[in-house]
Amino acid sequence: MSFSADAIGITILGSTGSIGESTLDVLSRHGQKFRVVALTANSNATKLFQQIQTFQPQYAVLNDAQAAAKLRADVNAAGIDTEVLEGHQAICDVAALDSVQYVMAAIVGGAGLLPTMAAVNAGKRILLANKEALVMTGSLFMQAVADSGAELLPIDSEHNAIFQCLPINTQQSSTRGGNQWQDRTITQSGIARILLTGSGGPFRETPVSELTGVTPDQACAHPNWSMGRKISVDSATMMNKGLEFIEACWLFDARPDQVEVLLHPQSVVHSMVEYIDGSVVAQMGNPDMRTPIAYGLGWPDRIASGVPLLDLVKTGGLHFEEPDFQRFPALALSRQAMETGKSASIVLNAANEVAVEAFLSERIRFTEITEVIDDVLQASEWILPDSIDIVLAADEDARRRAQECINRLK
Repeated sequence: MSFSADAIGITILGSTGSIGESTLDVLSRHGQKFRVVALTANSNATKLFQQIQTFQPQYAVLNDAQAAAKLRADVNAAGIDTEVLEGHQAICDVAALDSVQYVMAAIVGGAGLLPTMAAVNAGKRILLANKEALVMTGSLFMQAVADSGAELLPIDSEHNAIFQCLPINTQQSSTRGGNQWQDRTITQSGIARILLTGSGGPFRETPVSELTGVTPDQACAHPNWSMGRKISVDSATMMNKGLEFIEACWLFDARPDQVEVLLHPQSVVHSMVEYIDGSVVAQMGNPDMRTPIAYGLGWPDRIASGVPLLDLVKTGGLHFEEPDFQRFPALALSRQAMETGKSASIVLNAANEVAVEAFLSERIRFTEITEVIDDVLQASEWILPDSIDIVLAADEDARRRAQECINRLK
């Protein structure tokens, strides 16, 4: 695929995941506007090689050294000029290249923190699909955006929807991070509440007594969205929504009581903003991540995404309900962590990642995911995470304690 030499350069962090693939699909429709400078992945050399053949990036990076060696051999044999790099530092480096203006931050989990921060510190437009980076660092992340002059555009469908529902002057302020725009978003813009929607995942109507026996394949069978296995499990527990709740508080400088989670099984209304005059502004569309990706790439303009237009007649009725916290204790734990502050969100995220991995490898039951998180939270002492080193130390400690809890359950 050919791209214009003067097009906007983009690095995709996590190009072999579902968000990365959707981003490449959108970019393939706009070769004159964007060019792929770098693609990164953890260890999927096969899929990354396919992407290299199509998009011909200047750099490709794999975190896994053995996978990188295989990819390097394949690229050389194919006579492609892409330079293959390896390791976490190389992933950070391609996020901060001078030839890159936009960075899609789509690495899943805490592993995406340092590469995303590298892009922030380099002043890029950050298309943030890695919610964990912001959950872990909170005010540190937002202040880094403000200090570096970076632009921050949310790509999670819910936060992108909220962003689209804001007034344009509030949008322009919110991309700059920091706290200087608090009065504009919450007070001057007349916002009463942010309404964060979630489908409820595959177990919205499953009897709670049956959740103990849920298998990894059942948990990953989301009714509306196609996602990786970790995010799919998070959606099934609704921890994904809990992390998005925390992310929304930071992105839009909202208090926890100004953000409400609603279940919406159709996944057509992606989120809403309620104003003090009684107006509710909603963003709607088919459940396809190419829509928010295209919005982030084109903002403040709109570009084609390849997503079919929404047929409201076929969509039929729209249903909303309050979440059941007995069924979804992850939502209550997330709200508790945000209200606690300090290092609580770091601990929440780290314990969840370890517990989900244990569930996917069938070492704990589905319902034990939130039990592990709750145990680690209850046993934690909170510290002020005022540097990345402290964030990483708190993350590592929480992961260790979560693993100890899992070992006891086994």
